[in-house]
Amino acid sequence: MGIGSIVLDLASPVLEFIAPMAPGEIFPYFFTMEMFQRALVAAILVTVVAGVLGSFLLVRNLALMGDGLAHVSFGGVAVGVVLGASSPLWYALLFSVVSAILIHEMQTRELLTGDASIAIFLTGMLALGLVVLRVFGGGITSDIEGYLFGSLLLIDKQSLDLIAAITILSLISLMMLYSGLLSTTIDPLAARVQGLPVRAIGLVFSIITAAVVVSMVQVIGALLVTALLVTPAATGQLVGRSFRSCLIWTQFFGISAVLLGLYLSAEHDSGSGAMIALVAATIFAVVAILQVTWKTVIRRADNWN
Repeated sequence: MGIGSIVLDLASPVLEFIAPMAPGEIFPYFFTMEMFQRALVAAILVTVVAGVLGSFLLVRNLALMGDGLAHVSFGGVAVGVVLGASSPLWYALLFSVVSAILIHEMQTRELLTGDASIAIFLTGMLALGLVVLRVFGGGITSDIEGYLFGSLLLIDKQSLDLIAAITILSLISLMMLYSGLLSTTIDPLAARVQGLPVRAIGLVFSIITAAVVVSMVQVIGALLVTALLVTPAATGQLVGRSFRSCLIWTQFFGISAVLLGLYLSAEHDSGSGAMIALVAATIFAVVAILQVTWKTVIRRADNWN
């Protein structure tokens, strides 16, 4: 029994307890049928780890990193599909980790800026995937579209095992690196003077980012990864007053976007990845408007006084 099956067995009683309260005609199946339960558990797992990782990415000004590695992962998926791999995500993981290491080294050695190296790998690996599929794989099939735009029904037991393993290992690693990541983000020079391994921390963080991005591909799609990796974290920063409060708000907004997106996609027969991305963006827009409105009202009240 894999780790994903263990997590699913632990979550199933809770999901079945919630099922009678779930709205809609189709959405309750996510809490009762194993195939849909697997999809829901995978979505929640990647949302939790993406919220934590996304908060660090925004603080470190690396929001583009997730999007770039997502496109790289699609190149790995395409190669895996053409080679007949039972789980193309392993190829995506290999491609993403290697690319993350190369991007980090190019940036550290000042061969290229971070944005430039990310852009090169993004377009190059996406192009590689498209060319390989056209020449050797029969083009863009429905399964490939699932990897591009997200398809929860692609998540089988093997995929859930991989997603659960990446989630747990990434969360543990981020907790262990928490202080070091904050220190190197706020003042890298001071952190280096204090003896912190700034370069090693950055390298490990890049590898974690690559792994988390791969775990998100089937849930949200390679082209929409930023919707869960950055948007909830950005929304959390609008209302949070400290980094820890931002993390909490990010989890709230991320899980809300996933649950509402799954509900709307199930009831209206739309793509789950696109709907989750749309809901996340809508939540951000609403919160931003409320923030601006509230600050405007407060300022006017202060002026009147």
